[in-house]
Parts: sequence; structure tokens; C-alpha cells
Amino acid sequence: METTSGPKYAALADAIARAVRCGALAPGERLPTHRELADALGVNVSTVTRGYAEAERRGLVAATVGRGTFVASDASTSVPLVSHEPLAPGVIEMGLATPLYALDPDVGAGLRALARRRDLGVLLHYVPPGGLPAHRAAGADWARRFGLAPEPDEVVVCAGAQHALTSALGGLFRPGERIAAAALTYPGMKTLAAMLGIRLSPIALDAEGMLPESLDAVCRRDEVRGVFVIPDAHNPTTATMPEERRRALVEVARRHDLTIVEDSAYALTLDAPPPPLARLAPERTVHVASVSKAFGAGLRVAFAVAPAAMARRMALAVLNTVWMTPPLNVELAALWIKDGTADRVVAAKCAELARRNALAERVLAEFDCVGLRTGFLRWLRLPEPWTGGAFEAACRAAGANVFGAERFAVGDTPPPAAARISVSAAMDAAELRRGLEILADVLRRGVGPQPGLPGGML
Repeated sequence: METTSGPKYAALADAIARAVRCGALAPGERLPTHRELADALGVNVSTVTRGYAEAERRGLVAATVGRGTFVASDASTSVPLVSHEPLAPGVIEMGLATPLYALDPDVGAGLRALARRRDLGVLLHYVPPGGLPAHRAAGADWARRFGLAPEPDEVVVCAGAQHALTSALGGLFRPGERIAAAALTYPGMKTLAAMLGIRLSPIALDAEGMLPESLDAVCRRDEVRGVFVIPDAHNPTTATMPEERRRALVEVARRHDLTIVEDSAYALTLDAPPPPLARLAPERTVHVASVSKAFGAGLRVAFAVAPAAMARRMALAVLNTVWMTPPLNVELAALWIKDGTADRVVAAKCAELARRNALAERVLAEFDCVGLRTGFLRWLRLPEPWTGGAFEAACRAAGANVFGAERFAVGDTPPPAAARISVSAAMDAAELRRGLEILADVLRRGVGPQPGLPGGML
């Protein structure tokens, strides 16, 4: 720090980054207090405070009032699920939850149906950032599949679920504010919060999802403004929250005046889902109803349902990010929602997912692997001494791509020994079987030496 030409706080953050990369600082390790480190380095406490804050912004550390600053559980893990680099030839994709593209609607037939309309040119015009009235009405219709009955002015048309989350966080929260999230959560929320300068507070979860008492305790300790929840087919654990717990969670949210952001990406795969949080607490909930897992991921269309005042703020966030969701794309999605195509495709995908999950249960019968009957994902609990990262690396070397639990850990939460498996990304049942057999073979062989890592552990 004495020889650096830049700010000392940035040099401190850089030093933490180097220490994480080389293994000198391990995930979950507690860092010195601000005062202790300032005294050791001979700098002001404010310099350490800014350095720790910069390290937290980069996702290297997690700070908790009353506990201290810890190296983030995913500090040495690549968090994004989508890589700029393609998989090596021959590696079977079992990490990404792709939406069974082969069962998507016939795009040509849909475009021909649109081409017969005389007013098609209007779909190339600028439209209100919240969406055309007809498109918001289609979104309200789509939301009924999720157990909601919103008015069109409570619907915001977004460019996919990730953009809906971006519009919710960007429109309803401010940089530096805290949002609670399950201790294991969707990585897209982690990277989004980091980009917007929003801090995530981890909430304990069990086999039924987020624990309301843990949320209450964190809200009493920290100043929390919102909570991000995946109550149906939770990503990554596949847990579905029962109605009683949903009501308890809503009660905590009301007690602490939290805005709820509800992600329902996988809700349509459930046989009989409990009521969504947006129905239990409509006055404070943003419900994201995407079409991507159901049909047409490439359309980039999602409908966010929110109270009218929140919807207007989110529409402003749409304006400031993409101006508007492409109306032509939304028109095609609306056509398929209205004419029943969407429902038929969802039914076909659920049937195929049921077959794929049954196959996974047979191939991995000797291991602790849970999932829903028609789910996209399965959650594999690993035997000792595996870690999620070591299993991910071993599977990749053997020819299958999965995601270790470290990618999903929030803050300094110790990740469990587990991995997320997608049953939807394989091209067909034969490829899925080969991938599952690779996973089973890796587990039977046990943890072996990892190149360049001491003790064979990653």
C-alpha cells in the first residue's frame, strides 16, 4: 500500500482479491476489524472502511452488523451460470436449465398468423415503456396461470425475467440498501444486486424454503428494505413453500414494511401450487411471470405484476434500460397465450419433464437426489468429503457440466456439499442418461486428486 500510486482503499481491496485468488484467504474466513487492520497498516479507519466496502462491492467479502466482515462463500467461484466460453466438445450440459426447445411453438406458423394482420406496422413504433394496453391485458391473462387476477394497469411488460428483476430492483430500491434472500438463491439475483450496489442479507432455509423466523431476526438486526423469494420449485434446492409458511413470511414482511419480489420461473411445473405471495400480500409484492421456461425464451418477454404505483416506477426503470420491450416479440407471445398454444406447450413440457425426472430417479437411486415430479432441476446432496466445487470440477473433467452449491451461496453462508442438476438441457433422454451415468460414476469413484490443488480438494 505504501508503493501504490492509486487510492489506498482500492489497494486494500486489490490485496484482498489477490489473497482470495491464491488461497491465502479462504471462503468464510473472518477478516480483522476495521480498527485492528487500520492499526496494523498504519492508515485511517476510514481507509479500511472504504476498502472493505469496495471489496464487498466486488463480491469478495460480506459484512454483517455485530458479526464482522467475512470472505464471501462464492469469492473464489465463478457465479454466473452462463459463460462466454462454450463447453468443450462432447461435454453434456446438465447445469443450465434450458426450456426444452424442441417442444416450443412453431415460430413460422406464429409469424404467418401475425403477417395476416393489416396493422402490423404499429408494432415497429415506440410504445409506452410499460407496454401497449393489449399487451398488458395479455400479461394479466398470463398471470392467471399463476393464481393471480391483476388489472392491466398492474402489469409491466419486461424483456424477460432478468429484466423484470432489474426493473424491480432499479425502480424500487436504492444503491446501498439491503434486500433479504435465501442463503442459497438464484445467481442472477446475486450478480444483479452487485451491479446495482444493493446488498443481500442471507436468510436461513430448510426443506420447505425460507424460514420466516430467520427473516424476522435479520430485519431486527439490519435495515432491510425488501425480500427476494422463490416460493415454488426453489432454485437451486427445488423446495416448494407450503401455504402456512407463505402466510408467516407475509406477516414478517408486513411487520417490517418489506417489498416482496417474487420469482415464479418454475411455478407452472407444479401440479397444485399454493397461492402466490402476490395473492396473499398484493399491496407490497412484485410477481415476475416469465414466459421463457414455458415457451419462447428467445422472445425475451416477461410480465411483472405489481401495485399500480410500483408498476409506474418499474415502467420508468424499463424506459431507462431498454426504453420498451420489443412490441413485435410481445405480440407473438400474446398470440400464443390467447389461442391456447402456450398452455398446450406447457402441458407437453411437463409430460417430458416427468419422464426425465423418472429417469434421473432410476439412475441416481442410490444417492440423495431430490426434485419435483415435473421439475427442471434436481438437488444432489453429496457424500463426504465432496464439496460442490470439487464435484463440479470432477464432473466437468468426466464430460458433464453441473453447478456446485457455491454458485448459489449468499454472503458468508457456508455452502452445503451439494450440486444442482438440470434435467432439461440434454437434447434427449439418451443424452440425459449418459450424463446421469457420468455423475453416478464420479460419485462412486469418490474424491480424487485435483490438479494443482493440495490434498485433492477444490
